[in-house]
Amino acid sequence: MLYPMTERIPAIKVLLMPKDTNPMGTIFGGVILSHLDLASAVEARKAAPHRYVTKAMREVDFREPVFVGDIVNFFTETIRIGRTSVTVRVSVEAERWSEGSGKRVTVTQAEVVLVATDEMGRPVPVLPEPLQA
Repeated sequence: MLYPMTERIPAIKVLLMPKDTNPMGTIFGGVILSHLDLASAVEARKAAPHRYVTKAMREVDFREPVFVGDIVNFFTETIRIGRTSVTVRVSVEAERWSEGSGKRVTVTQAEVVLVATDEMGRPVPVLPEPLQA
């Protein structure tokens, strides 16, 4: 299927199920955070194919609840590439299909800082460093 040029394509898209709920019957915030972390790693790999570890998630503010049956989209964009880190903005939207409309609501947004690492977990440059003359 081809998407119109204006259609944003999510890094990941998830259908949330009853196993993901908290005692209030809405989706547990930790489930959203886990997927947010995965979506940021998908985006970071576009910068360079390293192992990445999450260093920080900045200002995760839940604006709307997510319900069982919602399809949740995690949209990403790289906002900074440092020497050993990549900062990714993740915007989370839920598609409400319970009423048959597919209305989209903004759930949260966060900046995630990921650090590129080697096999021993030590930071490595994201991009090749220029040769010294």
